[in-house]
Formats: sequence, structure tokens, C-alpha cells
Amino acid sequence: MKKATVIIPNYNGLSFLEPCMEALKNQTTKDFDVLVVDNGSTDNSVLWLKQQGIPAVFLPENIGFSGAVNTGIRAVQTPYVILLNNDTQAEPEYVENLLQAIEASPRIFSVSPKMIQMYHRELMDDAGDMYSVMGWAYQRGVGQEAGRYNRPCHIFSACAGAAIYRRRIFDEIGYFDELHFAYLEDLDVGYRAKIAGYYNRYCPQAVVYHVGSGTSGSKYNSFKVRLAARNSVYVNYKNMPPLQLFINSVPILAGIAVKYFFFRRIGFGREYRMGIWEGISTARKTKRVLYQRKNLENYLAIQWELMTGAVIYMWEFSRRQLRKRGKL
Repeated sequence: MKKATVIIPNYNGLSFLEPCMEALKNQTTKDFDVLVVDNGSTDNSVLWLKQQGIPAVFLPENIGFSGAVNTGIRAVQTPYVILLNNDTQAEPEYVENLLQAIEASPRIFSVSPKMIQMYHRELMDDAGDMYSVMGWAYQRGVGQEAGRYNRPCHIFSACAGAAIYRRRIFDEIGYFDELHFAYLEDLDVGYRAKIAGYYNRYCPQAVVYHVGSGTSGSKYNSFKVRLAARNSVYVNYKNMPPLQLFINSVPILAGIAVKYFFFRRIGFGREYRMGIWEGISTARKTKRVLYQRKNLENYLAIQWELMTGAVIYMWEFSRRQLRKRGKL
């Protein structure tokens, strides 16, 4: 049996599949399989995959990112799974370095690689995902100089666009929440792993280039804004015990207000408001993490991370603004 399976969710991504697969063929290790999960594509992706003889699961309709990757994870038996977006191209040592990083400790649930912008290779796309007490999830390092993110470190969660996961832990903490459909599902599963005492790492030696929004087509659109807003409610409701949710309620509400005014300014205020309301009205459909006293130390560590996450976000936001103005 191979050590890992690279699972590639695909929805109408025919133009991305060939370069993505070619990069995997050039990996320095061959200790992995590939499985494409096609989410009901209508752009000849299915025909191309069959012609190329690439192992694939063909779903009759689009069940979202979470449903697609869950289908892939449940279909394989390898100790590790690597979830890889179709709009990526991996450096030759990508898989080998991810395997080395996750095998460093049995307490590691996931490892996020160094994701660099495909068309601006001097800039970061993602150096692991972070979360803040204001309920804001953000990509660590996005838009910053790629050379500044060369040190391994702990992160809040891995970006599921190119991360490796220890498969057996899904049976303990649960799989990706299919109620999310897409967006913040990786933050949610990483959060659950941290509650259970596992941790997530960033490995800069594993490098992958990412187009970004290859399926949705843009950074902001009505669908993405609404779902991300709804799912942000789910993340907090599911993972925070009532006391922690109460303690964090003021910064969370402040974060919602700031985001609402931001999205209203760029024309998506209504969609953001609808997403928040949908999250509140349907939160009880989600499966909450059962609070266990043995995990109290983990909750306290997470709370500290949420508070420092807000500081880190403001620092990185300031650097991005200075860079845009040519002052950095």
C-alpha cells in the first residue's frame, strides 16, 4: 500500500487538470496514488479523465467541496490523504516534503504547504490558515513576499487546497462538514482537531503554485460571500462551548459589523447579511463538538490563539496596505 493518496476535487476544471496532473507525475517520490473526485462536471472533464485512464469517482451532481473530498477520503485506505485543488501545480518535492513533515509526530493532524500565487510567484497565496477572536478566518501571508515565509511553524488550520491529513483522525473527530458545502470547512475540521489535542503545521519546503478561485471564478461573488458568512456562524457555534461563545460574543459581533460595512461598500452587503442570518437560523442543524473536561487545556490554548490571531491579522493587513501604497 502507498503512503498517501492525492485527492483532487474537480468541477468544470478541465483547463487546469492537465498541468496539475503533469506536476504530480514529476514528484520525487512515487509513494502515492491519485484519485480525482469529479463533482458532476459538464465541461468534458469526465471524458478527459476516462481517456487518460486516471482513477476517478464520478458524482452525478455537484455536492460541494466538502462532499467531494469526503467521498475521496472514504474511498481510500492509505495512512495519509493529500487534498489538492485542480488549479495548482506542485513543485517536484511537494509530496515528499509533506510526508516527512506529517510523520514527524503522531499528534500532527495536518500540514499545510507553502502556497504561492501562480501568476505572481514572488507573492504568497497561503502559509497556513489562521483564525481570530473576531470570527475572521484569513490566509497567513497572503500577498506578502514569498521569501518571508520560510520557517516551519504551528498554524490554526491547514488550507485544504493543498494539505496533507492523517486519515485515521477523521474517524475520531469527524469528516469535513458537508453542511458547509464550501468555504471554511478546512478551518472547521482543523479547529476540531485542535480541541481533541492534535495540531496543524506549516511546511515551507513543500511548495505549490495556486491560481486561486479557479472554480468560483473570482475573489468575491454573491455565492462565496453568502456561504462564507453562513459558515463563519457554523464554525463558532459548533466548536465553542457556551461559556467561550459568551466571552467572545462582543468581538464576534464587532467582527460581523466591520465585515458587513466592508461588503456593503463593495456591493455585497445584502449577501453577507443573508449569510449571517442563514447561519443563525440553521446552526442547530450542525453537529456541535461535545465539551469534555479533559480538553479544557486545549480550549484555553485555542482561546489564546484566537486573541493573538486578531493581532497578527491587523499586522498583516497593515503590511498589505503599505505594500499597495508603495511604502513597503
